[in-house]
Amino acid sequence: MNVQIDESWQDLLKSEFEKPYFKELTSFVKDEYSKHICYPDANQIFEAFNLCKFNDLKVVIIGQDPYHGEGQAHGLCFSVNDGIAHPPSLINIFKEIKTDLNIEIPESGNLERWAKQGVLLLNATLTVKAHEAGSHQKMGWEQFTDAVISIISEKKENVVFLLWGGFAKKKGAKINKAKHCLLESGHPSPLSANRGYWFGNKHFSKVNEYLKSKNLASINW
Repeated sequence: MNVQIDESWQDLLKSEFEKPYFKELTSFVKDEYSKHICYPDANQIFEAFNLCKFNDLKVVIIGQDPYHGEGQAHGLCFSVNDGIAHPPSLINIFKEIKTDLNIEIPESGNLERWAKQGVLLLNATLTVKAHEAGSHQKMGWEQFTDAVISIISEKKENVVFLLWGGFAKKKGAKINKAKHCLLESGHPSPLSANRGYWFGNKHFSKVNEYLKSKNLASINW
């Protein structure tokens, strides 16, 4: 695994890349990609960081695992490549945006346009074996992404963290609430959304209200 990551993150994460756990993780990922079909493509593992430079970062959305179906994952949580059907959670995200901001549901589920506006679409685990959900969990990725969240919390201010579901809330437990805005709700998956834990959270308008209050440009969702 070659760490192809934007230079704005390189210095911040350099010490993490040199730790024993990350070297073991690198060996594991290289081995998995050489023996099995894995997602996303090897050159897109760090795509979330490459499209959202550290200096531009304003919002963090925390996901869990990359999609494990063919052609779906491309390194951004909840996002799929152009031409791929919207997965259920993404459908519910777009439905909430439509209700909240009256923005029509887009044809493409590719969220690169969010990333380029300063939204870090961060999965807790950055790789997965095809058709095996969670297959690369507990191999070191969670330690790495915990470090990323800690660095953002420490080095930035006025970042909005969107914590959807119990997993994301635990992941965001150490964020400095005095410096940042944390918005929590249920997960957009049908199981959670249909029980009333997702729809109506108005997170997308709340993000923009907060950013405007800090004299920062809002996100064009």
